[in-house]
Formats: sequence, C-alpha cells, structure tokens
Amino acid sequence: MAFNVAEQETGAGLAGSAYPAAATEPAGQAARALSGRFETGRKVLIRFLPVLAAAGTLSVHLYVPNEQTFAINEEYRKVLAVLLALNVVFFGVSLVPSKLKDWLGENAPLVAAALSLLAIWDLITLKLGLLPLPYFPGPDKVLGALLEDWKLIGTSAFYSLRLLFTGYLFGAAAGLVTGTLMGWSKRWHYWVSPVMKGIGPVPATAWIPLAMVIFPTSFQASSFLVALAVWFPVTVMTGSGIANVRNAFFEVARTLGANERYLIFRVAIPAAFPTIFVGLFMGLGASFLVLIVAEMIGVKAGLGWYISWVQGWAEYAKVYACLGVIALIFSSVIALLFKFRDRALVWQKGLIKW
Repeated sequence: MAFNVAEQETGAGLAGSAYPAAATEPAGQAARALSGRFETGRKVLIRFLPVLAAAGTLSVHLYVPNEQTFAINEEYRKVLAVLLALNVVFFGVSLVPSKLKDWLGENAPLVAAALSLLAIWDLITLKLGLLPLPYFPGPDKVLGALLEDWKLIGTSAFYSLRLLFTGYLFGAAAGLVTGTLMGWSKRWHYWVSPVMKGIGPVPATAWIPLAMVIFPTSFQASSFLVALAVWFPVTVMTGSGIANVRNAFFEVARTLGANERYLIFRVAIPAAFPTIFVGLFMGLGASFLVLIVAEMIGVKAGLGWYISWVQGWAEYAKVYACLGVIALIFSSVIALLFKFRDRALVWQKGLIKW
C-alpha cells in the first residue's frame, strides 16, 4: 500500500514536471514560426529595394521641376523606365528559388544605392542647379554625350586597349625574365639590382620627354612607358617570390634527378606564382595611370587623348562619359587577370575576389 502511494506520488510529480514543458512547446513553435516569417519578410524587402530606388529615381527626374534650362535628353527617361521594369522583373523572378534570388539578396542594397546616387546626381545638377555648368552636367547630359559620340569613344577605346596590352605584355615578360634571374642567380642579382634600384623608383611618366625623343613614333614611346611601369613591380615581386621558395622543394626535386632548368621552370616559378601575380596586379594598376597620361601628352588617339581634346572644348559631359567607359574597361581588364589567376592558382581560387 505504501509502495502504491509512493508510486502515485512519483507519477504525479513526473506528470506535474512534464506538463509545463508540454505547455510551452506550442508557444516555442509559434515564436519560431513568427521569427521565420519576419526573417522571410525582411529578405523580401531587401530584394525589393532596387524597385523602390528605381521608382524614386524616375519620379525625381519626371516630377521635380528643372532649375537648369536646356533641352532635356529623352533617352535618359527611357533608360530609367527600362531600369525600373528590369528591377520589377528581377524581383518577381526572385520570389521563387533561383540563383537570381541569391544574387539579388546579396547585391540588392548595392543596386539600390547606385540608383539612389543617380537620383541625387540628378537633383543637385539638373533639378536644383547647385553645381555650375558646364563643369558638372547631369546624368541625362552625360548619357546624351555618350550616345552622341559613341563611335569616337569606341575607336579611342580600341587604341587605348592596343597600347595597354602591347606595353603590359612586354613589361610583364621583361619583369618575369629579370625577376627570375635575380631571384635564382646571385651573380645576376649583383649586376641587375643597382640598375633596378636606380631606374625602377623613377615614375614612368618622368621619362616622357626622353621617350618622345628616342622612339620614332608616339605609339612606340607610349608602349615603352607602359612597359617600364609594369617592369619594376613584376621584377621585384618575381625575384622576391623565387628567392623565398623553400629549399625543401629543390632538395626533393634534386633527389628525383631534376636538372637546373627543371628546378627553375617546374619548381621555382610555379612555387612563386602567388607573389608573381601580386606584381602583375601592381603593374596593371601602374599601367592604367601611365597609359592615360601618355595619351594626354603625346598620343593622337586613345581615351586619354579624347578626354584632353573634349576638355579643351569645355564639353565636360563627354569627359564624364569617357571616364565611365574607362572605369568599365579597366575594371573588365582587372577581372580578366583575376580569371587567369584563378586558373593558374587553382588552390587559391576564390580567395581574392573582384
């Protein structure tokens, strides 16, 4: 009898202790469901931001009165309308699971910020006239200038790319050879290092007067200047990378019967690839600067020449249009080098993104 009473009391205690947990479980599920719905709504709102920004930008351009009085470029309105339509379509597609949904969830704030900057630019120039003309045209004027002069800008871009790749390839090749010799051979390092220390730190643009005298054409002179700007960082980083390759790599290769040529081309250079690519990126950035300066001073074609030419006529809308093209082209060239780096350094793919 006592045992039954104790058992009943124990059972009652267990039931009493289990009851609160059973009662709180539905409340916990409801809280989690509410939190999930809130998180889903927040993500949907983030993906909807570009639509709001595009609609606001178009509304500002259409309904805010113009302070500056000149012919309005109708093409800009069409572009804004197309951007709004595209963002609406992208948002609709993002409501179902897809790669676009993931991309938009990550980049929607950036897209919205870019569209908002367009609205601000439109406000402080065309709408409110806070910035003086002709130095600060509105986005509609810049778009009109791009559409008006796109053939000449395209031709200039072709000449700039030809000059850039010619100088960059020669400079990178020379830097790889010089850096490999310096990093591998102490004798070469002894003789080449003073030359590099004397010439390398001098800005490539400082050699423009001599280059224009020495070389028969402005294209050759500009190519030399670009190559010189690339040569120095590639040489330094290649030599440093090869000199710091671990000796264990060479010892293993020698044990397997590798000769000196094999050690250089199959061990030292591949092991130094990460450092070499740092030099290639540094040289690419330097080549952009030298390219534009050289074209402004001595070349009769190219994007730098175009900027200098239209600036002389105070057509600053075309200057801004060309700057946008330069940003697009140079960013694409950097992305191309990153693609090449990812293919060469498979084990570091995605470590640095552009």
